[in-house]
Amino acid sequence: MPPTGNPTLRQRRLGAELRRLREQAGFSVTGAAGLLGVNQGRVSMIETGRSSLSADRVRTMASAYACFDEALVDALTDFTGRRASGWWEPYREHLPAALVDLAELEHHATGLRVALVTHIPALLQTTDHARALFRAVVPPMRQYEIEHRLTHRIRRQGILDRETPPPYSAFIHESALRMGFGGPHVAFGQLKHLVEMSELPHVTVRVIPFGTENFPSTGQSFDYVEGPVRQLDTVQLDTHHGGCGFLDSEAQLTKYRAVLDHMETYALPPARSRDFINRLAQDI
Repeated sequence: MPPTGNPTLRQRRLGAELRRLREQAGFSVTGAAGLLGVNQGRVSMIETGRSSLSADRVRTMASAYACFDEALVDALTDFTGRRASGWWEPYREHLPAALVDLAELEHHATGLRVALVTHIPALLQTTDHARALFRAVVPPMRQYEIEHRLTHRIRRQGILDRETPPPYSAFIHESALRMGFGGPHVAFGQLKHLVEMSELPHVTVRVIPFGTENFPSTGQSFDYVEGPVRQLDTVQLDTHHGGCGFLDSEAQLTKYRAVLDHMETYALPPARSRDFINRLAQDI
């Protein structure tokens, strides 16, 4: 297949996973090229996501690298082919590439877990809250930039309205609930929306209040996006209005799984969290 000039996050991830399999098998790029019957440049393009692959080619490479994890190989074959024509693609002309990649990542997620300290989770924000948040960015955005980001964020939220949505779990520190973006009316609406969303069977919202004995976080908000198999999970470090960082090494995935496990210990249960958010709303 012809080369891909601007690979998506999924295409880059497929290449990275094939590189990991090659390295685990102990092959150099030169050795792999000889094994596969291609030149070194072809292997390099595959591993950087710049060469589209068929499912059969992925299976051939996995076999050559002695990977017999059928679930992983099956999942990798779903990453093959050309760029998907999802709703997010037109936004590449208007938004940072990482934000568009994030929408694609969420679209294919089998589950999402997020932890936030100073912001409401993007997928649980009201339109008014999101607009107020973008207007508070320094340096200020132009109005058309705000609207592009706003419509992109609202369309991302559509994954929670699917007929079979992925399970979504959010840990939110009390400080985020008290920020008050947009003033009392907007803040009240946002808190009530959080309560309503938390009542959905696939959405769990848990609050970590001030005064909790421990808070297992560096203060960095992050999303833990579950893939079709555990090895294909992704951590996304979010700045909410601009670039994003994506982590997928096993060491980083293990670290952030541990953070989420610790938050399970210190966060209020879902029912108490709803009561807590309702009380904050009534105090506005």
